[in-house]
Amino acid sequence: MNIHEYQAKELLKSNDVPVPEGIMIEKADQAQQAAQSIQEKTQTHTWAVKAQIHAGGRGKGGGVKIAKNLEEVSQHATNILGMNLVTHQTGEEGKKVHRVLIEQGIYYAGESEPAEFYMSVLLNRETGRNVIMYSTEGGVDIESVAAQTPHLIFREEVDPGLGLQAYQARRIAFNLQLSGDAFKGMVRFVMRLYRAYLQTDASLMEINPLFKTADNQILAADAKITLDDNALYRHKTYEQLRDPSEENLYEQEAGAHNLNFIKLDGNVGCMVNGAGLAMATMDIIKLSGGDPANFLDVGGSANPETVEAGFRIILKDPNVKAILINIFGGIVRCDRVARGVVEAYKAVGEINVPVIVRLQGTNAEEGKKLIDESGLKVESAISLQEAASLVQSYV
Repeated sequence: MNIHEYQAKELLKSNDVPVPEGIMIEKADQAQQAAQSIQEKTQTHTWAVKAQIHAGGRGKGGGVKIAKNLEEVSQHATNILGMNLVTHQTGEEGKKVHRVLIEQGIYYAGESEPAEFYMSVLLNRETGRNVIMYSTEGGVDIESVAAQTPHLIFREEVDPGLGLQAYQARRIAFNLQLSGDAFKGMVRFVMRLYRAYLQTDASLMEINPLFKTADNQILAADAKITLDDNALYRHKTYEQLRDPSEENLYEQEAGAHNLNFIKLDGNVGCMVNGAGLAMATMDIIKLSGGDPANFLDVGGSANPETVEAGFRIILKDPNVKAILINIFGGIVRCDRVARGVVEAYKAVGEINVPVIVRLQGTNAEEGKKLIDESGLKVESAISLQEAASLVQSYV
């Protein structure tokens, strides 16, 4: 689950990770009051006005502005709220801005030059260990740094049995070329950030830029946090952080039916029971000349209700030219799934695209017979090759 920057910073702050002072507003007439409140706490004379959407590249799209007085704070908030912000991550359609974060200015004169770094914590799935990625090149797309100057990206893997060690945090600060108070502040920041990553059950914490101020404070100037959906039951309050307006409508509907759904840009809808089988099904679709229109896992105990919900969600996509249902009969028998498909098909009504059902596992032959004798416009298959050939004939 993705959350907004202001929410991410609230989580970081609650875990003692230093962040700039900020206030989220939803109306432009709240901007000056928010700025004045921040000024009273920090003595700042500049502010950042930042659009809150689930996408990067906001600054380049005009969604982040620096204000040098209260009038500019109000003007920037008025201009940003309600705008359709287009970035490289939103696509051409952009996203409407409903919230703005007013934040203390962190660029000011002092004993040293300010500096921007990059840091993230995530799981390295190849090694099964959490890894801290960091770079001296902050404030820019990390993808560009990886492509053009990969030697400037460092990694620190954490042994799950030992946890993050102090010497590792010191090595990070050293590689970021820090010294004195900034070095000590970075060590503290790294230790607290990693602890926050574990405490919140995050799947990603990305700080870009990670900022060193002119008086050597270390602050999370921007923050992106992705929370693990599978761990939300351990954090009852996190569900309140969800912003439905930022989520795909198809995915919202799927979530209401406890379906794992991700919208893609292809032309073949797929409905599968099991995430691994879903990935294999998407590969088969590609090999047969099509492109998957979605990832949809109906779970191990598919029933008429979940299959019907899956049908309805897939059919809302006008790009879908065919639907491939790929079911392995392990937890649930194939003949029961077949009956569920027939019932769901009838409940949905007229379906104007070909439907291919591939059944394998317990009672697969019986399930195929039920499909073939249903009288519906549904084609059945037993092997993946059969299913691929049928998909190929329609795309």
